[in-house]
Amino acid sequence: MKLLCLAFLSIASAQSPQSQAPQFEVASIKPAAPDARGMFIRPGPGGGVSITNMTLKEMIVIAYRVQPFQISGGPSWLDSIHYDVVAKPEEKPKQDELPLMLQALLAQRFELGIHRETKELPMFALVLARKDGKLGPKLVPHEGDCTPPDPTKPPPPPEPGKPFAFGCGGMSMGPRGMSATGVPVGNLVPMLARILGSTVVDKTGLTGKFDVTAEWAPDENQAAALLPPGVPPPPPAADNAGPSIFTAMQEQLGLKLESRKAPIEIVVVDHIERVPTEN
Repeated sequence: MKLLCLAFLSIASAQSPQSQAPQFEVASIKPAAPDARGMFIRPGPGGGVSITNMTLKEMIVIAYRVQPFQISGGPSWLDSIHYDVVAKPEEKPKQDELPLMLQALLAQRFELGIHRETKELPMFALVLARKDGKLGPKLVPHEGDCTPPDPTKPPPPPEPGKPFAFGCGGMSMGPRGMSATGVPVGNLVPMLARILGSTVVDKTGLTGKFDVTAEWAPDENQAAALLPPGVPPPPPAADNAGPSIFTAMQEQLGLKLESRKAPIEIVVVDHIERVPTEN
């Protein structure tokens, strides 16, 4: 079950200062519909973005390429008030400029002010579970051509009675498992980090693209991590027996989530306004 849909935007390793960052020419910002479900960010006209039913906290997550647990401070409504945003640039930006443009939008329209701190926090290293490097039965090298789908053209709905088939590069993770087609192992890391509420670093050394399926029995915290704020988790299945996510990764994929500690960057919200300013 795909409960949260986010297009994780690429970001350059070296970022220019906020004052020099590229900016959207115009942006429409309004409260989301009270009955809206799910959060979405999609490509918009002319290289812009269209954001639906998203909290400011989630926008900060995307703009600064962090996980929710790396955001500290800010008012209580940061994770409860939802907005719709349609932002258009003057000219089509490069892919690595979009997060910087979202940072500028948050600073200009919501008066976001942040600073960064580094803390020693628990994290997980994703490593090979076996010394001989043998992979699990549900982590299979992808065969054939692998052309990522056009993000502006949504795939057709699945045939009645058949599961949704992801195109190359597609993946989904829900409270009870994950599925992916033709993705590098590193692409699993952001969603693993979200569901575990901790930084995850790919240390497998695996290259190439893989087809992935895994199933596990989640605990309540892991199920809630994939839900938009304010949406209650689904009731537990009648038969909730099954491996934990840690056991599933090891037995089904041949990977291991190894607990470690490391310096983790935290984004601290110093100031933000609830009502956006005008363009």
